[in-house]
Amino acid sequence: MKKYIYIFLTISLLFSCDKDFLEEKPEDFLSSANAFTTYEDFLASVNNLYFLYRRQYFSRDENRPFDFIYGTDIVFDGQRSTQRHSNMVAAYDPVAEIPRVHWNLLFKTISEANAVIDQVEQSNLTDDQKTDILSQARFFRGISYRSLAYLYGGVPLVLEQLTAPKTDFTRNTKEEVLNQVIEDLNYAKDNLPSIEEAADGRVNSLAAYHLLAEVYLAVNRPQDAVAAATVVINNPATALMTTRFGSRANEEPGDVYWDLFRKNNQNRSSGNTEGIWVIQFETDVLGGGTTSTGRGGSYMLERHHGTFMRDLRVDGDRPFSWPIGDYTAGRGIGWAISTRHFSNTIWETDFDSDIRNAGHNFVREFTSTNPNSPLFGQVISTENPPEGVEVPSRTFYAYQSKCTTPFNHPDGLYANPETYQLTNAAGATYTDQYMFRLAETYLLRAEAYLMAGNLTDAASDINTVRARSNATPVAASNVDMDYILDERMRELGIEEKRRLTLMRTGLLYDRVLRFNPYYADEIQEHYNLWPIPANEIERNKDGNLEQNPGY
Repeated sequence: MKKYIYIFLTISLLFSCDKDFLEEKPEDFLSSANAFTTYEDFLASVNNLYFLYRRQYFSRDENRPFDFIYGTDIVFDGQRSTQRHSNMVAAYDPVAEIPRVHWNLLFKTISEANAVIDQVEQSNLTDDQKTDILSQARFFRGISYRSLAYLYGGVPLVLEQLTAPKTDFTRNTKEEVLNQVIEDLNYAKDNLPSIEEAADGRVNSLAAYHLLAEVYLAVNRPQDAVAAATVVINNPATALMTTRFGSRANEEPGDVYWDLFRKNNQNRSSGNTEGIWVIQFETDVLGGGTTSTGRGGSYMLERHHGTFMRDLRVDGDRPFSWPIGDYTAGRGIGWAISTRHFSNTIWETDFDSDIRNAGHNFVREFTSTNPNSPLFGQVISTENPPEGVEVPSRTFYAYQSKCTTPFNHPDGLYANPETYQLTNAAGATYTDQYMFRLAETYLLRAEAYLMAGNLTDAASDINTVRARSNATPVAASNVDMDYILDERMRELGIEEKRRLTLMRTGLLYDRVLRFNPYYADEIQEHYNLWPIPANEIERNKDGNLEQNPGY
């Protein structure tokens, strides 16, 4: 209310004072009149869109970036906190933080993108400069509306910069929102630079095509999805990585899948032809997102998904020193615990042959590191745990090593570099992060083929991904949506924004009910969509933001 009072008072002054007195001419400070003048001004605003996107999905705080894996079929919360989707009635209440924060972050990005789009049209930039700015801004507007549609359903479509208070929003349909996404992404794909021309981390035409394939699936246009994904797959600049590469290619144990997640290996500059769009982190660089002295502002995937070895006891003994920057998962604290479906069930047919399930990729065996323990040097396994040790539990479970950088944390985080003992400031994941990876493009196209009834080509795409991992080919007759979602779990694991996939397909409730017993008693069918935040409904006093069913 205070904001509106301030605005109304300002408006009343406009009518009571001399017009010339109120006419400001900003010459030595930034304002809406001079903030968008040069190409560099626009680039600064576009760079902020990249920052806003990274902040929402990777680095806002220690909780909200992980809303995309908690409450799904892939992990459960080891501490049973509403912040991590335990007590779902409270977590998804219309007044709760989770739906409110993401609504605000997504519309903030859209607002910033709209400002850039509106201002560039009236600028003196060259045509090439305008196209460069517009293609990036429309990509970010499109991808933000895509997430809003998946998470909330139909939302208000705002396609221009708002310069005055507005309290009469109405919801567009989900189909209308996704059609606008398609329009924005079509512009982006036609005008963004090629993946070969784009700098590391910059959105490119293939990123737009990849996202288009996904959104076409959401609007039941499988042939269009096939066509968009095929552009990415057939591009001569892209290919699945099939031989070892990058910064630690000579280390053992290891394989090409392990290499994909090692430090400095995600971008094309490392020789990686699989990354389509990679979110950038630079340690100890201003604005880089990570520091070697703490984890604030970083992507704390190690902290969430790494096991909490400090508190593990075997016959009252503590077998592990903690935190150690090895395969005991650094400074993990056991919040995002793998479901049994993720850690065991999906691997049953290829448990020992699929390299994605190898011990250095999905860690199940841990060598005791505490020299004062009678178990020192011995291997303790999640598959044959010592008596009295619960699996999975916060202190002991199988986890994916892509959450951490074993033996390769920043130097500033080692309390003792010789033993890899870490300081308590550790917990971040010190690698760039895939947003889109070619393996996913194959799985999107497989989903499109399945939707179109073409099981043969669906199996072929899945098997291209499985062949790289030495996994048994799937027969066409065995391909269904469950199989594709399991294959996404095998290939993408904790790197995937799993919630977006399950809410896009409308299968969140079904998959959690069947495969995540830790949330099964709480999951409700209407959680396939989040609620419209209550404060948005209340302040929209002259319109009608209808609440989603069930809330």
